[in-house]
Formats: sequence, C-alpha cells, structure tokens
Amino acid sequence: MSIPPTELQNADAAAGVGVLETRLTGLSKERFARDVWARTALLTRGASDFSDLFSADAVDELTSRRGLRTPFLRVAKDGSTLPESSFTSPAGVGATIADQLDDTALWRSFADGATLVLQALQRTWAPVADFTAGLSTELGHPVQANAYVTPPQNRGFDDHYDVHDVFVLQIDGTKRWLVREPVHPDPLRDQPWTDRRRAVAEAAKGEACIDTVLEPGDVLYLPRGWLHAAQAQGEVSIHLTLGIHSWTRYALAEQLAKAALAELRDDPEMRGTLPLGVDGPDGELDIVRERLAAAITKVDSAPLFHRTRRGQARPAPLGPLTQLKAVDGLGRHSRVRLRGELEARLDGPRLSTRVGWLDFPAAELPSVARMLDGEIRTAGDLGIELVERLLRAGVLVPAEQ
Repeated sequence: MSIPPTELQNADAAAGVGVLETRLTGLSKERFARDVWARTALLTRGASDFSDLFSADAVDELTSRRGLRTPFLRVAKDGSTLPESSFTSPAGVGATIADQLDDTALWRSFADGATLVLQALQRTWAPVADFTAGLSTELGHPVQANAYVTPPQNRGFDDHYDVHDVFVLQIDGTKRWLVREPVHPDPLRDQPWTDRRRAVAEAAKGEACIDTVLEPGDVLYLPRGWLHAAQAQGEVSIHLTLGIHSWTRYALAEQLAKAALAELRDDPEMRGTLPLGVDGPDGELDIVRERLAAAITKVDSAPLFHRTRRGQARPAPLGPLTQLKAVDGLGRHSRVRLRGELEARLDGPRLSTRVGWLDFPAAELPSVARMLDGEIRTAGDLGIELVERLLRAGVLVPAEQ
C-alpha cells in the first residue's frame, strides 16, 4: 500500500518547522512519523526547488576539478558496476595518487550510457552536507547522500531494495520509477537484496504499486526493503538519494548484549572452565542463561549506544586557521558556540563528543551545561580558561564560523 501522489505545496515554514515538512514531504513531523515513516512509500509532487543543493554544474565541478578519488564515485551500466580502473588514472606531477577520477574516461563511459554515482556528498559538497546534517538532527538517524547522473533512456541498476530508507530528490531531467512492496520487509544492514535475487526478480515481474515519472522538485520516500528500479527519460536525469541509516530494535539489542557480555567478563564463575568430560554445553546452559539474563537486566547500554551513534557521523567542519585565530585573539567579549553535529553528552563530570571526551571539575560543570544549549556565549560568561580549552579541543568554535 502507498499513499497516493499528492500536491503538497502548502508547508508551513514557521519557526520550528524542519526540512522534512518544508522541503521533503509537506507533512508535519508528527504526521509523517504516524502515517508514513518505515511503513509505506510516499510521492510528493513539487516538494521544493532543490537547485540550491545540487545541479549539473555541481556534477561537472566534482568530476573534473576536485580531484575526487574512489570510492567517492561509482560508475554503473546495465545493472553492473564498472571496475574502478576503467575511470581512474594517476594524478600527474606532484602527486603519487593512482586512483583519481579520469574525466576523459568518465566522459566516454557516460556517453556510452553509464550512470555516474557520486557517493557521500555529505563529505564533498557543502550545500548537501548542511542539508543532510539538519535532516539527521531532525530524524535522529544518520543520513548520507549520493547523486545519480543517468544518460537519456538508460538505467544504472536493475530492480533491487536498499537496507536503509531513502528520500529521492529529483534535481534535473526526468526519471521513471517502478516501486513494489518488499519481499523481505525491514531488512537489516547485513541482509542485502543480493541474498534474495530470485525473490526480487520474481517480484519485479508483478504490477508496480507506484509507476511514475519524477520531475524536478518531486520527492519519493521509500522505506528500506521496498523494491525499485528507475530509468532516465528523454534527457539526462540527476537525482539525489538521501539514505537514512535508521536505528532498529535489533541494533539496540546488539548494544544491550554487548554491554551484558562486558559485565560478565568480571564474573569469575563465567570465566571458569567447563568441567572435564562434558559432551556438550547442555548441562551449563541454565547457569549461563541465568547470569546473562541478570546482566541484561542490570546493565545500562546507553553509553555504548551513544558512543556507537557518535561514531556513525562526523561533526560540522572546522577550519584550523579560523580556530587558531580564535584562540590567539581570545578575550572576555569573544563570542563562541558549540560546534555543530557533535552529539555532545554530559554524564557526570565527563563530556563525550564525536571528537573525544573531556573531564571537568565540579566548578566548571554549570558553564559546560550552559554551553550545550547551542546558544552563542561570550568567553567571559563561560570562563576564559574553559573556553580556550574547548576551542583547542575542537568542541567550541567562533560564533561567526
């Protein structure tokens, strides 16, 4: 089942409304969570003008002038990925890099019908990086971005499903999408479509629940597991795919199990050797189950969960020269703020972030707590010594950055 295509142009852009509503779906976060998220596909016509995020000029810039290396680009044709050696070459004088993109080879592949896949644009294209960072904060799940550039009347990949949710943002040209319900609902990250090739191929013969042509400004949301295939129409198609790497209950169970096993390492009986003559574990399983269940009940897996989550993304960019200037010119009236996307968390005296952890004396904890609200503060308000330490650690940045 899918929500029928609708014109959703009347999003309320008032303060506090995020990009999910204003640029992607036209639905409030609450309605999207209740009716759509991880449940069904959603097609939104004319959701937004995405020219500020990406464009044909951006494709040319990235592929010809940025010195990108694999795996920031893949090239696919007729359902297969081409070998990297077919579109890379040495970097030339002054560089020893052998796998930079070769724009001539890339052009020849593209002219021959291959699709260019610019991967991890949240690392290489600033407008996309800013957009995905905001969306990730809004959704509470990590977000990555790829661009797919397909020549007229060609397709890069056959019917398949992804192991993450996606928002497809049509940037340029048009592309026909065929979407079908899952053969394996809610696949985990280690359950790719290639494990179910036969079921996917069989399902692809059936009627699509969505058969539509995306035009610039349209957005298609697909939960993980939904089958899809797309083909460019009469001109070059460019679309962005925002991949939402959603946390699952299974992932939480993994964190809980890891925390419980760490607890059991300190249990002498659990470290003990099994008795001699044991043919199998049956006689010991009751003891292990009892201790494991007790450990799961006892442990707090939140620190492990947050540490894992922090490791799945990067903090906002930090300019070393700007940062040094801020340290050298630090005074009572210097304005600073918390660096973006740090996933900062204060547990007792310890501040844990994506750039490491710091411990603070009790006297500084109120200032640290105030800093975490993200508001702009002065060094005199927080304490000059504290601010200098946090600037040097990459936790605070100049307010103007």
